[in-house]
Amino acid sequence: MTSVRPENSSPVLPQAVLWDMDGTLVDTEPYWMAAEHELVAAHGESWSHEDALMLVGNPLTVSAQILRERGGVRLPVEDIVRFLLGRVVEQVRERVPWQPGARELLAALGDAGVPCALVTMSYRELAQPVADRTGAFDVIVCGDEVERGKPDPQPYLLAAERLGVDVTRCVAIEDSPSGIASALASGAATLGVEAVVPVEAAPGLSRAPSLERVDLATLARIVAGDPVDLLAPSELSPR
Repeated sequence: MTSVRPENSSPVLPQAVLWDMDGTLVDTEPYWMAAEHELVAAHGESWSHEDALMLVGNPLTVSAQILRERGGVRLPVEDIVRFLLGRVVEQVRERVPWQPGARELLAALGDAGVPCALVTMSYRELAQPVADRTGAFDVIVCGDEVERGKPDPQPYLLAAERLGVDVTRCVAIEDSPSGIASALASGAATLGVEAVVPVEAAPGLSRAPSLERVDLATLARIVAGDPVDLLAPSELSPR
């Protein structure tokens, strides 16, 4: 039998919210792309914006291998990762480019007592300083701490395990195809927020053009199994 919640009761919030970092929480993708262009140019090759889009959301070792094969970078994978990470960390230390609405949503979740995890394919060297700026994350899962990175579900499953919550009662917030695939495969209710690549419609996937359009009520709807599509044509008009 389907239970009916009284009209005046509060919506049930997620047990936790699991956040991607690059492109979702912070707009660091331009930092990564600039580092890629610099590295490829140093090896006398060219790197297009379309090439850079292929790397969005990948584990760093996967991106490094693509830079070797497609970008002609004649360095070991470990050296490529070290270069890219170093360049992005330098820029984040100067300025953290928060995505619009990110800090406001984190604050609202904190006020509501909803724990948050940061689930990123960036290494802890970069993730920890970003997390420290917010003080909002109970758990951090980084790309150098998992055996299988996104699109495998392991990062999200590990975050839920560390938080002690049921992943199917969590909302994961992502921006990239590989991250969205990882979150959906874990069983988390998933919200795709557009950043540098389009978020294509998919069964069960919620979508938003910006975190500025997302509030606690939106997250409650998503975790209840009611996908929210704020990228649908009827939802794109200003409010």
